[in-house]
Amino acid sequence: MRGSRHPGGEGSDVPTVPAPSVNAGQLALLIPVGSDTYALPLEAVREVVVDPKVTELPTSPSVVLGVFNVRGDIVPLLDTSLLLGMRPVAEEPYAVLVETAHGTAGLVATDMPQTVRLNESVGHSDMEGTTETYLIGDARLAVALDVSTLLSPARISR
Repeated sequence: MRGSRHPGGEGSDVPTVPAPSVNAGQLALLIPVGSDTYALPLEAVREVVVDPKVTELPTSPSVVLGVFNVRGDIVPLLDTSLLLGMRPVAEEPYAVLVETAHGTAGLVATDMPQTVRLNESVGHSDMEGTTETYLIGDARLAVALDVSTLLSPARISR
């Protein structure tokens, strides 16, 4: 994965810390992707960038929409929809910056992300790169993203 590198990971003497996971009762960032909503643990989120100015990389995998500059750091912007096995997004109005063992990456959100407290889990999600499905409010559902699985280098290079 392109972007800034952090200590740790394969071949490093620095131990890596497992990616935060989402649990009932926890604050999470809801990421709209098309008509679906996904949840990230706040501990995994660095910031949200509005209207990132993306430079395309013609030879990159299709999931990599390009790179953008965040205060001097070059960050890859990834198509969240493609990572989850759905159709590509049509626009990139928001980028949710997440920290992984391999560096910082931006995930596309198609509408303004918001912070909420998750209600109880209503079941396990079978979609690769996700964990549980949570009730949000009275009737909305959000699927929790597993950042380390979703953003693994092998998955991105497909």
